[in-house]
Amino acid sequence: MRVLVVSAPLIGHAFPLVPLAAALRDAGHDVLVATGADGLAVAESELPVHDVAPGFDFGRIARGVFLRHPLIARAELAGTAGTRGAGLLFGALNDQLADPVLTLATGWKPDLVLYEPFAPAGALAAARLGVPAVRQENALFDGRELLRATTARLAGTLRRHGLTELPPPAAAIAVAPPSVLRQDGWPMRYASYLGGGELPEWLREPGDRPRVLVTRSTLTGPGDAGPMPAVAAAAARVDAEFVLVRPDRRTARRALPGNVRTVDWIPLHGALPASAALVHHGGAGSVYTALIAGVPQLATHGPGDRRQNAELVARRGAGLAVAPREITADTLTRLVTDPALRAAAAEVSQEIAAMPGPAELVARLEALR
Repeated sequence: MRVLVVSAPLIGHAFPLVPLAAALRDAGHDVLVATGADGLAVAESELPVHDVAPGFDFGRIARGVFLRHPLIARAELAGTAGTRGAGLLFGALNDQLADPVLTLATGWKPDLVLYEPFAPAGALAAARLGVPAVRQENALFDGRELLRATTARLAGTLRRHGLTELPPPAAAIAVAPPSVLRQDGWPMRYASYLGGGELPEWLREPGDRPRVLVTRSTLTGPGDAGPMPAVAAAAARVDAEFVLVRPDRRTARRALPGNVRTVDWIPLHGALPASAALVHHGGAGSVYTALIAGVPQLATHGPGDRRQNAELVARRGAGLAVAPREITADTLTRLVTDPALRAAAAEVSQEIAAMPGPAELVARLEALR
């Protein structure tokens, strides 16, 4: 069968869809990914990709939306807007995606459409063509809530295409470990394409001291500075080795303590088994990557879903949730020495490992045709 995979044109949205798309391809199906901008890096996985968002500028959309809704903008930057900010942002985005995605689907004629909660343009195309649509989670929210918030802003778009509402999906795929968050749908072990980058040999084995990887967001904008500056400032007082992954220019240029090193983009899943912890900006992909590896994590509060993501980790006991400015030597020392954090992270890792892998869902998707 032909499967159209639709993602928002953002790398953090597109990459988590790759493992299931690749499993469908490997089972003999024709797969085409519809995304844009940095999401087009999916092509590195050898999946065919079509650009449905030429000239996409997320910052321009965000500025336009939040200038009209300043109170929601303030809450979004604080991470307290819930789905309100996401609904505004991705409603505006999907209004732009709807026509290109439908045009692509009409010409390519998929038998099944797989879409993520922030890309209801995929569900719209499936409804117009009369083919099954499947929602695949790729975050740490209930996708039904995200979809409701986004489609609430698409009434005009739906009417333009002869619809009053989107029909429910033929199926949904839940990727969160239930002890962290219960999602609606068939369970599937979270996986994500992690892009390129070489793993240096010294990151493949544990060092003389506990190693902490520190990453930042793939997005840039207000509130996206992340934890690196605070970690660099506190690192000298912590008995650990810190590795800043892809630091921003300002951080990379500053004088760093002797126990801090920098590297370019690396495959985190390859480096985490030899590491003691991960410090990151609270993005869903980073949360999942640490949970899979079974290492404690420090997730910082930030815009959008990052506060919720961090709090979910802390509530499960698998890590810490703090604002970047609250990162201290004591916080980082606890991260690498607290046995309760290590035990909870290992439990969640085992929980994820027991979930069905992407290849195990192929037959269920084939049956929807």
